[in-house]
Amino acid sequence: MQVLVLYHSDYGNTEKMAQAIAKGAEAVDDRVRARLLPVGNATPDDLVAADVIFLGSPVHMGTMAWKVKKLIDDCGKLWLEGALANKVAGIFATGGGLGNAGGGVELTMISLFANALEHGMIAVGFPKSLPGYADGGLHWGAYARCANAEGMPQPISDQALLAGRSYGAHVTEVALRFRDGADE
Repeated sequence: MQVLVLYHSDYGNTEKMAQAIAKGAEAVDDRVRARLLPVGNATPDDLVAADVIFLGSPVHMGTMAWKVKKLIDDCGKLWLEGALANKVAGIFATGGGLGNAGGGVELTMISLFANALEHGMIAVGFPKSLPGYADGGLHWGAYARCANAEGMPQPISDQALLAGRSYGAHVTEVALRFRDGADE
């Protein structure tokens, strides 16, 4: 199973989450191969070749980074062809924002999933029962807070990275169930 973890990272935080997600995905099964790829280096063919696609972005002014949106826009032909239909999708984000509210992370995550659903992909959320959820997750996906309540940079917590690994494993397990026809 091919897992593609696409991301844009300004300061390395989203890349760290991407690495955690890939590590979680590969831990599920020996048949799983995760590929990390910055969105600026990705082509529509990379998406077509994957069974599972994770899309991650830092929050930029309450939405996804423009480089992530550019990749999505560059995949318009795939939408016309239905080339991504029935692939499994997961999303993740990093952000700060003032007041400890996440600075638009939910809007970012919703818009990432909206694009996946537009392509007919199967969107997989993040169950609250999974490890790391309380400190690094929302029901949409994994989230790493990388600023304090005043908006000053802070490192990603170990709990957020745990959430990334946990979410990466969960989405990959769901994809394997679909592929293998398991009814669990």
